[in-house]
Amino acid sequence: MAPIDFENLLRQAMGLDAGSVGSSTIERAVRSRMGATGLEQVDDYWCRLSNSAQELQNLIEAVVVPETWFFRDRPAFSVLVRLVMEERRSRRINSVLRLLSIPCSTGEEPYSIVMALLDAGLPPEQIHVDAVDISAQALARAKRATYGSNSFRGEDLNFRERYFQPYSRGSELMQWIRDKVRFHQGNLLYSEFRIADEPYDVVFCRNLLIYFDRERQEQAMRTLGRLLVDSGLLFVGPAEAFLASCSGFTSVNQAMSFAFRKNRKPQSEAAPEIRPVFVKAPKKPLPARTPSPVKADRLPLSVPPPPPAPPADLSTARSLADAGQLRKAAECCESYLRQHGPDAEPYYLLGVLRDAVGDRPAAAAYYRKVLYLEPDHLQALMHLALLIETQGDSAAAARLRERARRIEGHRKDGSS
Repeated sequence: MAPIDFENLLRQAMGLDAGSVGSSTIERAVRSRMGATGLEQVDDYWCRLSNSAQELQNLIEAVVVPETWFFRDRPAFSVLVRLVMEERRSRRINSVLRLLSIPCSTGEEPYSIVMALLDAGLPPEQIHVDAVDISAQALARAKRATYGSNSFRGEDLNFRERYFQPYSRGSELMQWIRDKVRFHQGNLLYSEFRIADEPYDVVFCRNLLIYFDRERQEQAMRTLGRLLVDSGLLFVGPAEAFLASCSGFTSVNQAMSFAFRKNRKPQSEAAPEIRPVFVKAPKKPLPARTPSPVKADRLPLSVPPPPPAPPADLSTARSLADAGQLRKAAECCESYLRQHGPDAEPYYLLGVLRDAVGDRPAAAAYYRKVLYLEPDHLQALMHLALLIETQGDSAAAARLRERARRIEGHRKDGSS
């Protein structure tokens, strides 16, 4: 069997676009599973794979390597809390807030959602989170809720003291927090995907759609729209913001949160039919016109001014990125750099933007520029480590993560 056969099988099973992870990643996963099953011939492994749903699941597990941590991309959680609490206070809502996290990986995201809402003052009895992932192994780890240092990144780790207790190999989440999340194995691309009968107020679906081809991205967006209440909140990843804006969602315009609201559409209102307009070419060529001489008194008084330069404001760049206008956000960053010279933050944002469109070499180059200017930039270290790991250099990624952990330790010691 050829590599393309395994890629097509994974596309059918989980919607995976091989280009999003690289063919080499799939080849390594196949070799790993062949070693685990004791099969030396590719054709023999293909036969096993074609006749065993469990082995197909095992291959999916080998391809899907989760990379997550608590409160990853904090602006999303800050915006979630602010919008939810403002709405509930203004409308005096005290019903249960229903949230969905998909994919939930090893549990850091859904547990972060619960902790963020509790810190904001939402009563525990008003929080319900469903968490879904395709990986049975990831779900088993999520249910155990024991985490090592790699799950705790960034400068603000005070939540660990409030919600975790020491564990022999790290930290264990308190049981009453774990009880707020229900885990389910599922695939967003399955027809009639549904976890509960009631729709959700909030859905987190971040950095999943980037692995799908265009057809399955559109299918997934239709499903996400069906799962949300009218005006419900959808949180996506940076690379998925444009897709959300084209799929019946409107950005909430909160920088770097990549949060969208589902548009309200009355059911009785049918969408207008859009017909293409064709312009027929003339049967005979039109006679050429001789331009009339321009009189001196009709000459323009001045040359039209050039188009305005993109704004050189990083907050504007973040807002543009959040709304899915990635090209304009990049132009804004470049304009800022031209006016102000080398600076870590616009380089970091450019790295995120290039990462979002799949240009990994350019993203890595920007992250390295950040680290040249600001060697202790934790977010750039984390992003570069993940990017390098997806390219197969696990040793270099481990060195970067260790460097980030040392920086975190120094900062924590300095603040205590």
